[in-house]
Amino acid sequence: MIEKTKCTLYSGGMKGAEAAFGEAAEQWGLQEVNFSYEGHAMARDKHVVMLSEDELARGDISMELASKMMNRTYYEKKKIRKVLQSIFHMVNKGHQVFVVGKILEDNSVKGGTGWAVELARLFNRPVSVYDQEQKAWFTWKEGAWKPEFPMIAFDTIACSGTRNLTDDGKAAIADLFVRSFGASR
Repeated sequence: MIEKTKCTLYSGGMKGAEAAFGEAAEQWGLQEVNFSYEGHAMARDKHVVMLSEDELARGDISMELASKMMNRTYYEKKKIRKVLQSIFHMVNKGHQVFVVGKILEDNSVKGGTGWAVELARLFNRPVSVYDQEQKAWFTWKEGAWKPEFPMIAFDTIACSGTRNLTDDGKAAIADLFVRSFGASR
């Protein structure tokens, strides 16, 4: 079991799932880092690391490749590029990835959240998704999503997800922390 005070959560502080993960980290006494960049609107602005243009560029990828990996079309837009670049920093720092969203038929995850999942799989990181429609957690194992009740097993985690967090999604985040660390402080 990981000691919660030695665990760091990396996120983007966005409205919805990311803010809820940050609130849970605070409630359970984890360290928290929220990556941001100029012009990024955050719902949770605690422990912010502002990424410079050079730092963002370290997470750069061609929009063509991102589109191919995600099975959707991303055009050369500055805003989505910065979002994907900042997600790189979250996943690069976290040894385990948790997201809340929707798993699509092609095994990708809907929206920008899906980029965190793709990077986790590319970096061979354990990744779990709470699918709000199926109301269940799934972990990527052996090339498929397997139902599982994941636990935080590493001292660094990356957390992302939908801005449209449901009550079930918020409860799933709290349950993850209870399973991993017991009752909050």
